[in-house]
Amino acid sequence: MIHMSSVILGETMRLEELISLISERANLTINQSMLADCLGITRQTVSNRIKNESEVTVTELQKAENYFKVKLLSEPVNTENIIYIDYYTDVFASCGNGSIVFSSEKNKLPVATSMIKGYSKNKLYSIINATGNSMYPTIENGDKLIVEHWCGDQIQDNKIYVFCYNSEFFVKRLSKNIDEVIIKSDNPEYRVRTINSKSLADLILIGKIVAVIKDLD
Repeated sequence: MIHMSSVILGETMRLEELISLISERANLTINQSMLADCLGITRQTVSNRIKNESEVTVTELQKAENYFKVKLLSEPVNTENIIYIDYYTDVFASCGNGSIVFSSEKNKLPVATSMIKGYSKNKLYSIINATGNSMYPTIENGDKLIVEHWCGDQIQDNKIYVFCYNSEFFVKRLSKNIDEVIIKSDNPEYRVRTINSKSLADLILIGKIVAVIKDLD
């Protein structure tokens, strides 16, 4: 097993799946309010994260284990399922009002393939940093984002993308209409924006976010 406290190793799990798993293993009927108390967040946040199919972090699994006195974490990951992804330590994509890209220095981070949604050895991945709070609670300031590089595919509605617009980098949910792209944040404090047909040429898709790495230090 490769020990790395800042990377989630193991099978991915969404909040709705976590509620079912706790209910089964604790022999209790767990609702959203109970999970919110366990994780130290509001019930509305739990509801929003379920709606957005937010994944559970190792820290949250550990909190649930301690709170409900059940075993949830899986066994150590087989190192055969570990890949090393380029981590661009000085590249920042904004979950707010836009950030510039600095130097392109990089190193390698080990990541379990099981945490990457739709993983394929034929796809190109990289890791960048997130700044800002417009995608909270799905993505928080300081999270590392695994990006599946764009290969000319159509935008998948309501998926999270990293893109460049007017020389600034953003992480947002995108949806495609006939002649415009709708840009949405998970944080309700941020308004919905659109890029119309006249400005679509200025939109450069970098890739789709396929995993979020939480800093557990």
